[in-house]
Amino acid sequence: MLPLADLAARLAVGGVVGLAAAVAMDWPMSRQPEGFTPAFVVAAIIRRSSPDAVVYRDASITHHLVGTLSGVLYAIVLTGFEGILPTIVPVGGVDLPAHLLAVVVVVGVSFLGFSRLVFPRAGGPVHEERATAVRGQWLRSSLVFGGVVLVVAPLLFAAV
Repeated sequence: MLPLADLAARLAVGGVVGLAAAVAMDWPMSRQPEGFTPAFVVAAIIRRSSPDAVVYRDASITHHLVGTLSGVLYAIVLTGFEGILPTIVPVGGVDLPAHLLAVVVVVGVSFLGFSRLVFPRAGGPVHEERATAVRGQWLRSSLVFGGVVLVVAPLLFAAV
């Protein structure tokens, strides 16, 4: 078991990794037809309003906050896998199999959590008329997030 200070550092680094991945997602999200629709949907649910009533600033803050929390989730999952799997291939500050599994879990939770739990709560035209397009865009964005975590996490964890 990790000492509390080491665990806190891991969670903080995970948050930085998640924020970096969310920032990296901004560019591809802005280039897709559905753009920041997922961020508007999540912000609308938090605000208990419709996605059309959300301003870009609130959607952007929500997107980056959720990315940061996803990075913390990655650090928790990584730490759990490292606790139960033998160290096989250390890469940077993580063990490669645990790292790969943690990335897959976080990307899966992100995509499935949004598309199956959060998005249907949006209701209205955004869900009824554009569901397939929004889910496809969110899958691509989630994969970008995972790709950034895949590369950045070992580097940042090695620095701690």
